[in-house]
Formats: sequence, structure tokens, C-alpha cells
Amino acid sequence: MFSDTFLHATFQSKSRLTTGSTLSHCALIAAPTYSERIVLSAVALNIAPDIEQKRDICQNAIGFVRAMSIAEPKIAVLSVVEMVITKMASTLDAAVLAKMADRGQITGASVDEPLDPDAAVDAEAAQINNIDSPVADRANLLIAPNIEAGNMVYKELAFMAYAQTASLVVGARVPLILTSLADREEARRFSAAVAVLYAAALKRDFATICPNIEE
Repeated sequence: MFSDTFLHATFQSKSRLTTGSTLSHCALIAAPTYSERIVLSAVALNIAPDIEQKRDICQNAIGFVRAMSIAEPKIAVLSVVEMVITKMASTLDAAVLAKMADRGQITGASVDEPLDPDAAVDAEAAQINNIDSPVADRANLLIAPNIEAGNMVYKELAFMAYAQTASLVVGARVPLILTSLADREEARRFSAAVAVLYAAALKRDFATICPNIEE
């Protein structure tokens, strides 16, 4: 597969692209039926991340949001319920990530957990579910519980809701464009444009975009 070849080259020491941090995938999505842009992570690349890798995924995504000039990153760590359930791993991971944010291990964003996707972006859904948080109904950064969920949400939005999308792999010293084989031509163009914006942000303020990486 092209992505395997591409990433294999990226991880070679002579490429000097990796930093020791987890690489992760971010998708910028503009759906015609929703007024705000959102970022979804991780849509690809990370098959079974542990909690430390999920922390890096969150931090990488915060930097991506900031590079796109989306003010006040608000992270909804997604699950299918709004309560911690010990038999549901996604809710446990979400709770840990929120606590890590409280303790300064994730910086630059408000983090809430766990949140159902509807309550994350819709005021009425949040009200019906009696959720009162600084993130519910106004999340602009969605962290999927696993690669399957993230990839399916991304593709359904792109191919059924005709959302405009742009995708990058972040966490390296430069942005890496990695789109789906089935992505439309405009998604590839948008991804190239977003890569330019992200690279400019890295050059302008690397420490803010990648606070967990030494320049």
C-alpha cells in the first residue's frame, strides 16, 4: 500500500522527520449542514493507541486546530454515552484524558469526557441529556475512540454529507499529506493548502503548535 511505503520512508532515521512523539492523523471538515469547521482525529494511522499515545493524539490535534486559526480549541473525547462505564473502554480512556488535561499533561484546550457525538456539537441534544460543560454543544475538536469509528465518521461525512475535507499527519517536524485513496480531487487540493498553513504556523510558533516536541 502507498501509505505503508510513505510512512516507512518517514520513519527512517535519515529522513530526520520524526521527533519521538506519536504521529497522528487530523482531518479538517466543513460540512454544508453545520456552521462551524471541526477537526476529527484520529481517522487513520493509529490502529490501537494506548493512553499515552492518545494523549499525544490530543496534543497534536490541538496544535493542528491552532494552526488553522480556530479559536479556543474545545475537545470532545467521543463515546456513545456521557458517563464513565467500567466495561466500556472508550469512556475510561476519555476520563483519563480529561484528568490529564486538568493536571497540565494536555495543554491548550478545554477537554470534556466522555461525550456522545450529538451532545458534542448540538445544543438541544446536550440539553436533553442534561449535560452542562464548557465543551458540550460547542466542540470543535472531536477525538474518536478508535480508528474504526473515526474513519467511518470521516468517510460518511465526505461521501454522504458532501463535506469538504483536508487531512494531514502531524507530530513530525513537517506536515505530511496522507489522504484516502477514495478522496475526491478537491480533498487533495485542500490538504495541500492546509499543509501550507500548518507549515507556516510551525515556522511562526513551533512551541505553541508542538509543545510536546523539542524544536
